[in-house]
Amino acid sequence: MDGIGAGSAAVVPPEGDPGDLRHDPDRFLNRELSWLDFNERVLALADGDIPVLERAKFCAIFSQNLDEFFQVRVAGLMDQAAAGLVARSPDGRTAEEQLDAVTARVRLLNDQLERVFLERLVPDLADVGIVFSSWDDLDDDDRKYLVGEFESRIFPILTPLAVDPGHPFPYISNLSLNLAVLVQDPETGQRRFARVKVPPVLPRFVVMPDGERFVPLEQVIAAHLDLLFPGMVIEDHYAFRVTRNADLTLEEDEADDLLAAVEMELRRRRFGRAVRLEVDAHVSAEVRELLVRELDLDEDAIFPYVGPLDLSGLWSLHELDRPDLKDDPWVPVTQPRLAPADGEPPDLFAALRDGDLLVHHPYDSFSSSVEEFIREAAGDPKVLAIKLTLYRTSGDSPIVGSLIRAAERGKQVAALVELKARFDEANNIEWARALEEAGVHVTYGLVGLKTHTKTALVVRDEGDCFRRYCHIGTGNYNPKTAKLYEDLGLLSADSALGSDLTQLFNFLTGYGRDVEYDKILVAPRSMRAALADLIRGEMRAPAGTGRITMKMNSLVDPELIDLLYDASQAGVAVDLVVRGICCLRPGVPGLSECIGVRSLVGRYLEHSRIYHFANGGGPGEPAYYIGSADLMPRNLDRRIEALAPVDAPELQERLAEILDTNLRDDTLAWELEPDGTWRHVARGGTCDVHRRLQELALARSAHPA
Repeated sequence: MDGIGAGSAAVVPPEGDPGDLRHDPDRFLNRELSWLDFNERVLALADGDIPVLERAKFCAIFSQNLDEFFQVRVAGLMDQAAAGLVARSPDGRTAEEQLDAVTARVRLLNDQLERVFLERLVPDLADVGIVFSSWDDLDDDDRKYLVGEFESRIFPILTPLAVDPGHPFPYISNLSLNLAVLVQDPETGQRRFARVKVPPVLPRFVVMPDGERFVPLEQVIAAHLDLLFPGMVIEDHYAFRVTRNADLTLEEDEADDLLAAVEMELRRRRFGRAVRLEVDAHVSAEVRELLVRELDLDEDAIFPYVGPLDLSGLWSLHELDRPDLKDDPWVPVTQPRLAPADGEPPDLFAALRDGDLLVHHPYDSFSSSVEEFIREAAGDPKVLAIKLTLYRTSGDSPIVGSLIRAAERGKQVAALVELKARFDEANNIEWARALEEAGVHVTYGLVGLKTHTKTALVVRDEGDCFRRYCHIGTGNYNPKTAKLYEDLGLLSADSALGSDLTQLFNFLTGYGRDVEYDKILVAPRSMRAALADLIRGEMRAPAGTGRITMKMNSLVDPELIDLLYDASQAGVAVDLVVRGICCLRPGVPGLSECIGVRSLVGRYLEHSRIYHFANGGGPGEPAYYIGSADLMPRNLDRRIEALAPVDAPELQERLAEILDTNLRDDTLAWELEPDGTWRHVARGGTCDVHRRLQELALARSAHPA
């Protein structure tokens, strides 16, 4: 697949002053369509030449991504359109125009997904002994086995719900898989609609005894509908799935208790407005009309499928014990300064007093660096206090366990838990309460602002002074995602950084205005203005020396995009590595010919944010920042974010090496064209960024292979 997507029509440079382009909304690519471009790049991996179970995984990721897109982004556009809002997006579209474009694009993507799944993935899996079977394909012995499975493990937890004068149309929960069933009473001739929910507690596919064949769970249920509706004639049955608005709409200013407010909104989320109906493509007009009417949907929100619904269930295939069909396993390495010496455990605090450390996950071990930092702090009698921000983590996280042990040992432990981390709210509430019960001081963020920064502070009594040790990262304190997400972390005993984090935590847990920071850039206080100044600084640099390299998840902010256009017109070379959404249009004469944009999508999710300015520390003195913030209005204006400078020359060299490898990749990389399409680079496969960074990590490790 050489080219995908088209965020909007290409900018055509007008005759006359090229500066007129700055007033053309077409200089921006549409945010929603750009995100769909990203998801198409994910789907391209499922259609590639990587191991077949990895391809199944990317089909699942594509499906999950699209679910979240409808629950949040499409739901928001529907709300705007229903409210009659006339505001336009930066690229000049109304909410209704965006909905029309998104709907058309999603239909094309669904067609691609079905082609990839049915024509490539299913046959390729069959070639290696993993077969998708249907009920009709099975012989008598197979069906006898599934009858036993149904009666013992499936039938007891099914609840058929009929619709009649005494039973109103049932509530269809968000993302649930269901069967729409038409039954007829043979005595009265009356026809009824019924709904059977496919239990989400059961695996998506039923595994046959040979361990090689998989039958969709809904087909097994459909084959036994006569047991659910005894004595009735089963006329038709069709699978369907509903997506609802799942975004929280907190009125924080009116909430006396943020925790209670989030819990209330989680209950309301279950009853959000329906925004999408996925249904069997063979559904009868009668059932289709009934579902559309009862769910209060327009025809544009109906998406028919030929293949199985909800391919996120393909995660279960990826869990199969078939290492021959997956990527080669990678074991993260430990840097020499963090490795045991002569059989003795490392003294991490002594290592940091010798100089800053940069850890790069998943290449560097999260366990032997960040987790060990908090574990050692929890057990060290000289440590007096630990403070940490938690946005997303797992309930069994060793870090949460370390915080609890530290509190039980009498240390001052403070955890800033962001309850509004989308789709992790319930988990965050659960383990936040566990922290509170152990004596940890838990706060839940600031009114109107999400706390997205990833920071930790440890205060240690070292006799002659209280020394502060800190970690500032680009990723969450989550041991599971640390194996899958590419992220960076700075571990430091720098006194200025420690002072800044002290100020930041005091601001987060207490009250304050106009807090000043010496080194870190903090949103929404100072980050936007500081980044703008750094961009302008490259524009003022001696001719030919201005250079900006940025790596991030998303680039959306119109103000900073326009400033990057200014930098391009001033001759500054700008290289952008943007994994997901990019609303900047590169390579347009008179506007952005000095800007290149690429995206890398592969084995690891590119999650780190790196900002490099060749003259940010003065002429010829580079500045590097890492941290939690993407260049989006929400990150810069409505979240607590932090970017930390990386000053040590050897660590700057590592960041330069990472950026250079990203820019040299000719295997995973896609490049954004001026017309808004993405082109797969694929110039011969001489550099795969993930493989190359694994090699570099091994070369630096304590035990190189």
